[in-house]
Amino acid sequence: MSSSIYGKLAVTNLKKNRKSYIPYMFTCIVTIAMFYIMHALVYNEGIRQMPGAESIGIILSYGTAVVGIFAVIFLFYTNSFLMKQRKKELGLYNVLGLGKWHIAKMLVCEMIIVAAVSLILGLGGGILLNKLIFLFLLKMLHFDTALKFAIEVNAISGTLVLFVGIFAASLFFNLLQIKLANPVELLRGGNQGEKEPKTKIFMTVVGVLTLGGGYYIAQTTESVLTSLGMFFIAVILVIVGTYALFTAGSIALLKLLKKNKKFYYNTKHFTAVSGMLYRMKQNAVGLANICILSTMVLVMVSTTVALYVGMDDVLKTRFPYEVTLSGTDLSEEEKLSVDQVITETMEKYGLTYQTKQKYEATPFSVIRKGDEFVLSEDTVMISEEGSFGSLYLMTQDMYNELEHKNIQLSDNEVLLYSVKSKDKPSEIALDGKMYHVRKHLDSMKVEQENYMMIDTYYVVLQNQETINHLKQTYSENAGTRFYWNMDFRESKAKQMPALKEIDAKIGQTDISVMAECRELKREDMYSIYGSFLFLGIFLGLLFLMAMVLIIYYKQISEGYDDKERFAIMQKVGMSKREVKQSIRSQVMTVFFLPLVVSIIHIAMAFKIITKLLALMNLTNVSLFMTSTIITVIVFAVFYAIVFVITAKEYYRIVK
Repeated sequence: MSSSIYGKLAVTNLKKNRKSYIPYMFTCIVTIAMFYIMHALVYNEGIRQMPGAESIGIILSYGTAVVGIFAVIFLFYTNSFLMKQRKKELGLYNVLGLGKWHIAKMLVCEMIIVAAVSLILGLGGGILLNKLIFLFLLKMLHFDTALKFAIEVNAISGTLVLFVGIFAASLFFNLLQIKLANPVELLRGGNQGEKEPKTKIFMTVVGVLTLGGGYYIAQTTESVLTSLGMFFIAVILVIVGTYALFTAGSIALLKLLKKNKKFYYNTKHFTAVSGMLYRMKQNAVGLANICILSTMVLVMVSTTVALYVGMDDVLKTRFPYEVTLSGTDLSEEEKLSVDQVITETMEKYGLTYQTKQKYEATPFSVIRKGDEFVLSEDTVMISEEGSFGSLYLMTQDMYNELEHKNIQLSDNEVLLYSVKSKDKPSEIALDGKMYHVRKHLDSMKVEQENYMMIDTYYVVLQNQETINHLKQTYSENAGTRFYWNMDFRESKAKQMPALKEIDAKIGQTDISVMAECRELKREDMYSIYGSFLFLGIFLGLLFLMAMVLIIYYKQISEGYDDKERFAIMQKVGMSKREVKQSIRSQVMTVFFLPLVVSIIHIAMAFKIITKLLALMNLTNVSLFMTSTIITVIVFAVFYAIVFVITAKEYYRIVK
């Protein structure tokens, strides 16, 4: 047989199966373009000139890895679906005398055509769109830089390696399927598995337990510090539970409905339940994929939008004061030098104080066990017996000066302020010594409740002697820190040059003082959170595309299956109207089930996600709730539109 015949057959087959292959090739092209764009941004010189370039690079590299992993999994999945749809066709070729070797050659030609077209158009589209996407990223980051058209060779080579590998692996899988299958199996193709699915009790129980475990973790995690690790555990459990319940739990539920004679032996219920029962066996994984992808889109978009929109809240949380200077174990001369820099700069630019604080405190890492504070030389401690926190010690003289009070303590008395803890012990133990809590303070001017994510305590002692003793005992990381906290009355525009000068002058001295200026950090924060928003939108669009493709393939496959059922129902006496109502009810139930479950997922995850956002200095829960609700509504509308469009193709097939 002439070698050219295989190419002709490949082209003919692709044309004949264009309803399946055009969406697949479109997905390949878009995925290739998106991977190249993300990969090219990592190497972009303009990115490296931005504030927070290192953080942006890490975020973009993470995005590149996610797109790459997604491409491997999803393109392989869609290829498997295409092969399943074409089994009858390939079996017919085999029966008509075309050997497996000839079919293999034909599949090789098809894959070469698909890969070549996808890579050329994908890379071409990525190169053309790269500049536009870069402009979009700059807009998000609030940064201006010179634009240059550049083709990133490293990104092209990386893209080629990845996707040539994916196409090669898909081809190998296809050839293996042909080799292992006999002609009869190929001819049966999509008709396989028409027996009623068995109830998988064990998998159903696993699904309930894992999903329940994930929900339980999400609802009971209170510690902000542990929320990140617990979140990933919860995600894994929910994913496992989702797949298990869609594949086994749905079948178990439908069989229970089938056993209910009064419910089942109804015209609408009979056809709907039986149809869904057989359908779940074939499409449970696809429905679970839609559910997981929908949840990922909702979480990513809602969180990244909330972070970006709530930038002012984030900045005020992370930097409670417009300017904060701090240094450890400073001499009086060094304190005076810092004061002089601040005063001279303020006079030069005509700034006046709205808030001015100067105080010193000695911080320690502690484990609180009931009323006892256990100090350690380690800055980070892990304990199962108590809660980790920070302890700040302050003398009564410093407290009186800061708060404009006149408190006089005895040797065994303290004042206690708990930033987060609500309990009020009458006594506390500090380094083995008991102290009577004379008063529990409701507030302190040094309070940083929003910023401090761990339990934080301020203890006011009579004199410096006890503090000095503790410093000597735990000398490795203990030191008295002096703080300057300032807010100004003038506008941000007038403050900026003064803040830059204070930061520069402090940096030029030999004094070990760290300066944090809210407005100077704004660019860095925009770089980080703008990158997160960009990544959220980018990946959200990618996952949306995947979801739409799965839905499309699902509708096509179900359309061809229901076409036969449609004809049989009419032959046994059901009216055309009844059949259509039954099919519509069945399709809509199955179609919208993933959306409902994904909304439940994000609702149950809401609490733990707020903890994660707190780690990123966003404590505005109402803002995140608003962002989530709007995202869910917009996504639901989009989901419904996709349903309407794909359902038209479905109904066209079954007519």
